[in-house]
Amino acid sequence: MKPVLVVLLLAPVFTSCMALVLPLDCSDIHNNDNSRPSGVYTIYPIGSTSAVQVFCDMDSQEGRWMVFQRRMDGSVNFYRPWDHYKVGFGSAAGEYWLGLETLFHLSLRKKYELLVDMEDFSGNRVSARYSSFSIDPESYGYTLHVSGFTDGGAGDSLSYHSGAKFSTFDKDQDENGRNCARLFLGAFWYKSCHQANPNGGYRWGADSTLFAVGVEWYRWKGHDYSLKTISMKIRPVQ
Repeated sequence: MKPVLVVLLLAPVFTSCMALVLPLDCSDIHNNDNSRPSGVYTIYPIGSTSAVQVFCDMDSQEGRWMVFQRRMDGSVNFYRPWDHYKVGFGSAAGEYWLGLETLFHLSLRKKYELLVDMEDFSGNRVSARYSSFSIDPESYGYTLHVSGFTDGGAGDSLSYHSGAKFSTFDKDQDENGRNCARLFLGAFWYKSCHQANPNGGYRWGADSTLFAVGVEWYRWKGHDYSLKTISMKIRPVQ
């Protein structure tokens, strides 16, 4: 068999193998081409039939961050039932929640760290970083595990929630006698109840008329200030 013919016969095999190398997260996208800018990309967290769009932050703290939660303008309603938080909602180009099931499957495949970026209505920006982030399967309530806090000016409002199950207004798994999701108009890994409420009602800055229902990070702005933006993002630990 002539060499040229061998190459032609094997070409479909090589192409097929290349097609199977699908990005699991934004880190895979960056590693394949480190010139990629921040923006919306497609990842495959559970194989070729699991395509989902995410926003990749290729700029913050060496980049490669995959955003799984983002609030920025109040255009998307985050007061939603369990099934919505399980599968995800919104648009990766704007406000969105990736989905608990996707986060769980990512947790199975790699060890991740977490970065939470936020901004107030005066343009001040701070962050909180955690060296370890994972969640358990749905049968365990998608329990949150987070540790290794590094302060970027925001203070630590998330370690309090580590070990908590995820709660929505129609699936109460918090430690409070009442439903934290209903009380604070959100959905999160509530304990009794929260120091962080990133999925709370989108409001505009300081407002004490309704206690702790806004998009909040208690260790930075307290319970009576709703943030302008907040995003939660993960990348593999190097």
